[in-house]
Amino acid sequence: MGDVTLATFLVVTNTEQAIRWLILVIKLPADPSRHRVAVWRELRKIGALSLGQGIWAVPEVPVFADGIQRALELTDSAGGQGVTLLASGRSPEDAARFRDMFTAARSADWTEFLADCAKFEEEIAKEIRIAKFTLAELEEEEQSLERLRRWHRDLTARDVFGAPEAAEAGKRLKQCAAACEDYSERVFNALHTTDEDVR
Repeated sequence: MGDVTLATFLVVTNTEQAIRWLILVIKLPADPSRHRVAVWRELRKIGALSLGQGIWAVPEVPVFADGIQRALELTDSAGGQGVTLLASGRSPEDAARFRDMFTAARSADWTEFLADCAKFEEEIAKEIRIAKFTLAELEEEEQSLERLRRWHRDLTARDVFGAPEAAEAGKRLKQCAAACEDYSERVFNALHTTDEDVR
C-alpha cells in the first residue's frame, strides 16, 4: 500500500472541513498493565494522536489501517473494548486545529529524528578523529544508518500533512549517508594499506 501525500489526501477529500478522522476509544482492564502498554506502544508507533485517557485519533487514510487493526486486536485479546468512530470538524477552524495538533506531533517526531541524525554524524566524526577504521565499527555505523532510513520512511508515511521539518530531515539523512560512505572508504583504505604503502 503506497504512502498518501497531502496533495492526494486533499484532492480526495476536496475541502479542509471534509478531512475525516478515525477516533478510537479504547477501554482496557487496569491489570495487568502490560496490555495497556502494548496498545499504547502500537498506537504511538503509528503516530496516533492521544486526545486523553484511552482516546486516540488518526487521519482516515490507508497508511494507518494496519496499525489501528493491530491495536484493536490487542485490545480484544486483553479482554478490553475498542470502538472506532469517524469524525470531522464542525467548522473549517475546528478541522484546521485538529490538523495542526496532528502536524505538531509529527514535528516533534521529526525533531527527534534530526537529533539522532546529529548524533550519528558526531559518532562518525569521532571514529575518524581517533582513526578507528575497523570492519566491526563500519558494520555498526551501517546498521545505525539503516535504522535512520527505516525511521525516515515510517515518519514520511504518517506525516500526511507535511510537517515543516520533513524537508530538513530528508537533507540530513542524505548527509548521514554521505558521512557513512566517506567512513566506509576510509575503513577500506585503512584495511588495504600494505606494509609497503606505510613505508
